[in-house]
Amino acid sequence: MSLPSEYVTAIYQDTGNPSYNGNPFIEALPPIMEIKQLKEGLEGKVTFSLNNLQDKPRQRAHMVAALLHDFFQPLSQHVLLEERISIMMRRGYVGRNLLDGSLNKHLQNGYQRVMSGDLQSYKFRDVSTTALCLSLIGCSGSGKSSTLERILATYPQVIYHEQHNFFQLSYLKIECPNNGSQQSLCLNFFREVDKRLGTNYENTHGRSRLGVPTLLALMSQVANERAIGVLVIDEIQRLKIRKAVGREQMLEFFVELVNTVGIPVILVGTPKARPLFEVELQSARRTTGIGSVYWQPMPQYPENPNARSEWVAFTNKLWKYQLLNRRDEVLTEEIRDCWYELSQGVLDIVVKLFVLAQLRAIASKLERITVNVLRSVYDDELKPVHPMLNAIRRGNPTLIAKYSDLRVEDIDKRVLSLHQKINQIPDEPELPFSNNEQAMRLYKLLVQTDCQSEILIPLVEKIFREQPKLTMREMMPVVLDWYDESKQFVDQQPKAPKATVVKRADWSSLETGDLRFVYSQLTKKEDMYSVLKANKLILDLKKVS
Repeated sequence: MSLPSEYVTAIYQDTGNPSYNGNPFIEALPPIMEIKQLKEGLEGKVTFSLNNLQDKPRQRAHMVAALLHDFFQPLSQHVLLEERISIMMRRGYVGRNLLDGSLNKHLQNGYQRVMSGDLQSYKFRDVSTTALCLSLIGCSGSGKSSTLERILATYPQVIYHEQHNFFQLSYLKIECPNNGSQQSLCLNFFREVDKRLGTNYENTHGRSRLGVPTLLALMSQVANERAIGVLVIDEIQRLKIRKAVGREQMLEFFVELVNTVGIPVILVGTPKARPLFEVELQSARRTTGIGSVYWQPMPQYPENPNARSEWVAFTNKLWKYQLLNRRDEVLTEEIRDCWYELSQGVLDIVVKLFVLAQLRAIASKLERITVNVLRSVYDDELKPVHPMLNAIRRGNPTLIAKYSDLRVEDIDKRVLSLHQKINQIPDEPELPFSNNEQAMRLYKLLVQTDCQSEILIPLVEKIFREQPKLTMREMMPVVLDWYDESKQFVDQQPKAPKATVVKRADWSSLETGDLRFVYSQLTKKEDMYSVLKANKLILDLKKVS
């Protein structure tokens, strides 16, 4: 039997856990990962090379924009979430074994519910459930959904059990519809199953104009028919239930999925979803079957002063991915503190702020990230999320819930706008050896060693003209010797004294240690003396005396 490329054929392995062994659904899952394996599996794959620093602005802009999708740094909360999902999925299968008849009992009970339209109906009273439930709450952009997708991607979604002719869905992720309808939620479920397995549930059940109770019963039956390991329902705050009865009905369905049907459920939403779980105590308890995770923004400082700061490690890792010609290799505490103040540790904003700051630095020819660049990007490009970030700064739960849905929806347009500005930068004149890849590579390597371009160009031409058979390693010392001789000759030539005047508008492009640059970075609330004193550039006469 030929399977689609995304399907895998079950390979059964000893789990090392007596309660898991003998269950094909669990034995066919990948082995439980160690922390090191997990971090390697979750980490984003960023293509980056310092050689790209010499690429044209437009090319660098594309590479920088790719960080929005490619960069992902596993943190402790990601490891904790993966561990809970791993337990939920496996424990949920313990009560639904393909070999001991427990799955068939669940299916018989499900059929009874569909026929009666009553979620409380059953045929076998002794059916036990080992499923758990988890609620995951956090502001938009905090990384809930992207982290879940990366964790779930470590499992094959469709596993074919050849000897049982059975297709297992290890997980299924759906979103609450924008209209918040319970009926649309059920149809989204059938649509997603159809998409993964090529079935026809949506047409079969969606066109029959069935009521919500019947659709919920069918949904739970399909979940068992396809041995869904864990059901993730995202954007749960969209669920609109106008009457208290309707809200309790939906909560009872979630309880039923976990408690009776035996399907582990992860409910994901913003702080707006919290009231949904507070309607009745029983449901609130059930949604914390394996813990309720409030996905907090990354803290600036760890609770334990002796612990490693994840904020420092995260920003240091991201800071390496600068494609700016005048990049600062070391991230200063001033920039790091400003970065946190503006982003409040919301991971999505942290990365977007960094990417947009790089694009602006390229477009303005500044070619480095400064506090002023970060602030101007925040003010101009991230206005849609200002209310949410201000609420987080104040620590006001009511405001956080009110603004927790805010997103930078048109981020692609903002990136495109900066790309257009970069495209307006005139191309630099082509070098005489632009078509010689080896010559260009040698030239770029020597430029990075602080060689002056105007002296270097004729020397690169000379080495390829006179000694073209030398390797790159052999060429470099020869060219450097020539360069030192040429530079010494140039330096000895008498030069007319010429004062270089830098316009005040260009002070921000000067070196970091230049006092004019320091002055250009002042905010309205700062004065030059205080900044110089803070940076220990003012002599303390009391200490001298």
